[in-house]
Amino acid sequence: MKTLRLSTLAVLVHLATASFAAAPVAGLDRPGFDPAVRAQDDLFHAANGGWMKTTEIPADKPEYGSFIQLRDLSDQRARAIVEELAKQQLKPGSVEQKVGAFYATYLDTAAIDKAGLAPIKPALAEIDAIKTPKELATWLGKVQGRIETPVQLWVMADFKNPTMNQALTWQGGLGLPDRDYYLKKEEERFVKARAAYETYLTTLATLAGLKDPSDAAKRVMAIEYRIAEAHWDKVENRNPVKIYNPMTVTELAKAAPGLDWATFLQAAHLGQVERLSVSQPSAATAIAKLYGEVPLADWKLYFKLHSLDDAAPVLPQAFRDARFAFRGTALTGAKEQKPRWQQGITEVNGALGEAVGQLYVAKHFPPEYKARMQELVGNLLASYKESIDGLAWMTPATKAQAQDKLSKYMTKIGYPDQWRDYSKLEVRSGDALGNAQRSSRFEWDRIAAKAGKKVDRAEWGMTPQTVNAYYNPSLNEIVFPAAILQPPFFDMAADDAVNYGAIGAVIGHEISHGFDDQGSQFDGEGVLRNWWTDDDRKAFEAVGSKLVAQYESYEPLPGKHLNGKLTLGENIADLSGLQIAYKAYQRSLKGQPAPVIEGYTGTQRFFLGWSQAWREKVREERAMQLLTTDPHSPPEFRANGAAVNHDGFHEAFGTKVGDKMFKAPEDRIRIW
Repeated sequence: MKTLRLSTLAVLVHLATASFAAAPVAGLDRPGFDPAVRAQDDLFHAANGGWMKTTEIPADKPEYGSFIQLRDLSDQRARAIVEELAKQQLKPGSVEQKVGAFYATYLDTAAIDKAGLAPIKPALAEIDAIKTPKELATWLGKVQGRIETPVQLWVMADFKNPTMNQALTWQGGLGLPDRDYYLKKEEERFVKARAAYETYLTTLATLAGLKDPSDAAKRVMAIEYRIAEAHWDKVENRNPVKIYNPMTVTELAKAAPGLDWATFLQAAHLGQVERLSVSQPSAATAIAKLYGEVPLADWKLYFKLHSLDDAAPVLPQAFRDARFAFRGTALTGAKEQKPRWQQGITEVNGALGEAVGQLYVAKHFPPEYKARMQELVGNLLASYKESIDGLAWMTPATKAQAQDKLSKYMTKIGYPDQWRDYSKLEVRSGDALGNAQRSSRFEWDRIAAKAGKKVDRAEWGMTPQTVNAYYNPSLNEIVFPAAILQPPFFDMAADDAVNYGAIGAVIGHEISHGFDDQGSQFDGEGVLRNWWTDDDRKAFEAVGSKLVAQYESYEPLPGKHLNGKLTLGENIADLSGLQIAYKAYQRSLKGQPAPVIEGYTGTQRFFLGWSQAWREKVREERAMQLLTTDPHSPPEFRANGAAVNHDGFHEAFGTKVGDKMFKAPEDRIRIW
């Protein structure tokens, strides 16, 4: 089912996508190297070329690499836990029973097929029953958290007062991945995606028995084109100052007529809210206007088809196949659906993630892992502190503010200290769609209840079994779930050089998000404010512009260059994280020379460890989707793009003029 996400900044700044074979003693996958490629010419393919040549992307995946392999491992471990629960006779209403019943019901496709359209008919009937704009506003509020509406609601820390939670709006409502899929009419890849989407909508309408399915699809597409025209682009949404627009509900209703905002908020359990932040004011105004202009009959078609799309994974086979043909094959290039068990793990993680996570860490996250990570984080923070002191382009006044912010970082490793309470979530055996709907509403009610209350700093934004990491600017925290603390990122048996090049750079990456183009606008308390001198900010932006130009020179697909402004924050974090991890590795040696292992020096192993962590192959359709929507650069350019600016890389491999990775010292980009 659909999980709502806001912008990268609005919820979390996270690490993202990228693979790995069994590691030898030093932590390096030597069989995955390509001896025909020199690191001096292409670090990524030198460390990963052998693997790239011999590995096929599995048919059920749009991409395959380090992150995907670890996610598969995490899913397999969660599966063992969940299937054991599903077999047991557990106390009715216990969280263990809910996990097992939710998963077993999702897997019972025979029962889902037999039920036909009966489970979705009440939801469609609710839409049919809407007769007035006020009733539409009520329905929109009731489905928050379950269906992505054109104006979404969320609750998170107030950018200006991060100790308190604030409600906010966010643009949404598109069935295709981004506004560009609608607005860039000449891009051939987008033309194909739009055609596939219209076919999918027509199929949904046909399967649901709607009148004139082709016409219904066209009417829905027409609405989405108008929504897309109102949407802000991804670069605009990265600016925290632009997306922070507090106003009263009365002011919002005046600025954006066409939607009954008070009724909408009341139905979403946010009736007590007097002020909220309108993240994209012009989009909110335009979409509210659409609610008033577009015939109610068209809106009903729109929401019926979106409801069917959202529910398709727990509707009969024809719906599941149609959804995969579009969201799987057309958009990502995947050839087969993920195994049903793996889809089920994704769903149970979304519904009862911390319940599964509590069992996961008991089996797969020994205390010594956390202790080792705390040591690594300590070294990274100490190295960052020294690096700030040594900055030539920053004045003492701004350095003092940066040091203050760094000193207030909060680190979360492995799992939360307090586990989420699922006692009020109802799970019914044999009701897959109902379970999904109730879990979505349960989660939304939890989020809505936070509005106007103090921020819970102990809360986690990811489950322990999630293979990822993030920085949250409002809490000034870095978070590393248990599942990412495994090879090739972190290996208790591996050489320190490889660990620092992999998980050390990941840690450095997340620390650096507090000082990228977005995070640097928040102070040590998480307050959105300018703590820089004007000259320092100009100097920082000048360096950033060089990084934008570097990455915009990369062409991952023919005719499709990277968006350097969209990826700037992640590129800064990659570059700075690698630089800080290198300093931390040198610090860990305590003045002693690193041993040569398997013919590689310590610094060479560091950069090879960094590169193999980003190992990945991706299908063209998925690559296009990521290039349009993802603030991260493709893994190849993450590996090479950061290393080419690193003095340590050039020293380790002795690059010289003529080498493809050579970059003159005076041209190397150095930030933190």
